[in-house]
Amino acid sequence: MILRHRIFYFIFAIVLLLNLNLFAQSEIRNTSEMTNKTIQPPYLKAGDTVAIVAPSGILKSREGEVQQAVKLLKSWGLHAVVGKNVFKQNNHFAGTDDERCEDLQKAMDDPKISAIWCARGGYGTVRILDKLDYTKFKKNPKWLIGYSDITALHNQMHNEGFQSMHALMCVSLTNDLDEIKETVETFKSAIFGEPVNYTLKGSNYNKTGKASGELVGGNLTLLHTMLGSDTSIDTSGKILFIEEIGEYKYHIDRMLVSLKRAGYFENLNGLVVGDMSKMRKNTTAWGSSIEQLVLDALAEYDFPITFNMPAGHEDDNRALILGKKIELKVGKDESTVRYLE
Repeated sequence: MILRHRIFYFIFAIVLLLNLNLFAQSEIRNTSEMTNKTIQPPYLKAGDTVAIVAPSGILKSREGEVQQAVKLLKSWGLHAVVGKNVFKQNNHFAGTDDERCEDLQKAMDDPKISAIWCARGGYGTVRILDKLDYTKFKKNPKWLIGYSDITALHNQMHNEGFQSMHALMCVSLTNDLDEIKETVETFKSAIFGEPVNYTLKGSNYNKTGKASGELVGGNLTLLHTMLGSDTSIDTSGKILFIEEIGEYKYHIDRMLVSLKRAGYFENLNGLVVGDMSKMRKNTTAWGSSIEQLVLDALAEYDFPITFNMPAGHEDDNRALILGKKIELKVGKDESTVRYLE
């Protein structure tokens, strides 16, 4: 009888230890998920200040658009400050690397700044990435806003653990804002914390399915440029957004294949394809649509793929919050992009 009791208690102890171990592992996973969750900067409210900076290309003869941006912000009850170096010129760039970095760093460090709005893209952001210090930014996070070349900063913000905003820039503004009504309205909604969920028109090319995960990405060339660096993003368990302008189809294929060979799509949950604008024609025709090119390049993966996201280098450039979790439902007739948090 005593032996049976001892055996019972021994088995009970083993089962208890196993359960405690499983519970501990579960807690570690949960803690890890909480730790890895991106930080959402505070949404804007009337009276907040937005800094306008130019981390990339030159703004020659673009003072009008910047002043229009200041006027737009003021109409929403916001203050605007323009970086002292925004209209500097240094060959291709809006000032030297140090000057462009100075404006951006000052805006990142200033606790009175609630958002940083990039005046334009082009090329140049990657040249100042390694000069930036996030120490003060982490104490007072704020929204970074832009697209195209600003994808480099979006990637770095994501790796630092912060959400950012893929949306129009100052030079995107037109004389008649009704021409870009949806672009402006979704930008305003995003910065003030109002819902920016989307129903996309369908496509026979859509790869149907449902997925969820943090939305990451941006311009395909910049995502490709970041490969092999600390600024390349981990896409595991996430939804990737891509857009592009002015490329040959074989360039698009080459970048997708390069990303694939680097493992970019191995654990991806879904793909949202935005505008592929002003595609260049090669003397040797590619032979298929850009949609089919994407499907062919990623044929071995089973995650859902949706086309027709109005975001990128077209006038209709809807705001997207990068780093925030979305639910993606893809059908042939329509797709939906819905933020979950």
